Amino acid sequence: MDFTPTEEQEAARELAARIFADLATHERLRAAGTGSDAELWKALCAAGLPGSVEETGLLGLVFLLEEQGRVTAQVPFAVTCVYGILAVARHGTDEQRTRLLPGLREGTTVVTGAFPASGAVTSREGRLSGTVDWVPWLRDATHVLVPDEDHALWLVRTEGAARVDPVELTAPWSAGRLVLDEAAGERLGEAETEGQRRPVKGAAYADVLGAARVAFAGLQAGVCAGSLARAVEYTSVREQFGRPLSTHQAVQLRAADAHMDTETIRVTAYEAAWRHDEELGARGAALTAAWWASEAGKRVVHAGQHLHGGMGADLDHPVHRHFLWGRQLDAYLGCGTELLAELGDLLAEGDLS
Repeated sequence: MDFTPTEEQEAARELAARIFADLATHERLRAAGTGSDAELWKALCAAGLPGSVEETGLLGLVFLLEEQGRVTAQVPFAVTCVYGILAVARHGTDEQRTRLLPGLREGTTVVTGAFPASGAVTSREGRLSGTVDWVPWLRDATHVLVPDEDHALWLVRTEGAARVDPVELTAPWSAGRLVLDEAAGERLGEAETEGQRRPVKGAAYADVLGAARVAFAGLQAGVCAGSLARAVEYTSVREQFGRPLSTHQAVQLRAADAHMDTETIRVTAYEAAWRHDEELGARGAALTAAWWASEAGKRVVHAGQHLHGGMGADLDHPVHRHFLWGRQLDAYLGCGTELLAELGDLLAEGDLS
């Protein structure tokens, strides 16, 4: 395996880092409150970054989401790319790709996903009914990718939902409660071309779920890296007993553990993304990356807050956002025990691919 970025991936990452650093500042994040930053989203789309994922793949997306996580930028980047661009590009028909991808690249179409499937949504002849308690960035979305009780994928326009109720989460993800009542849905990749075998039932859902787990693990790697960077900066200048906090062995050990956890999240996300892009079977790798992002991510953001001492409890301090994002990502990924149980089932089946 090779995690070395291609020229295209590295160029996209550098561009994303500059845009996020310029626009996702502490002051702008405070002004955004719990909503998304429309100006930042426009800048990202104008730079062609969502569209670049078609060429750079899931690994390229992980690189970009790391940069978003470092500054906890409040834009629907992850969901639009993984539930929109990658899902349509991999599983949509030619007609769906031609119709949907231009708007997704430009940011005029924003897709989120009601993942993972809970069995709460049923479909009957293209009409969907049911309730999903919370969907990330639903309030920004024009469409939502919804799996039904049989794990078939449907694109539903948010304006066609019975209700979209605002929901405030631990992190400011512009989430909403999705209520569907005979809403019209468009089956993603339903049509088959001549000569193609019928796809395995639920295969598209499993592929999108795995990609989403990897993408959000990459986002967690960035959140943790940003939290740790802030802790290193703070403890290097904050003095106790006449010397910087960073010179105390206990602080060094806590920071070192957080660094190792962050690197583990990053490398497992890279491996899973690479396997996904190379069509090598990434189910086990995606679960491993998600488990590390969930379990180790919690440790890192707690360490980052702890190393700030009393300042870490200040709700207005930048490091507190990393703590909130880290805990929200832990919940969204399924928490470590749920992921570990699924990994255990895979081991029992003898098929980690």
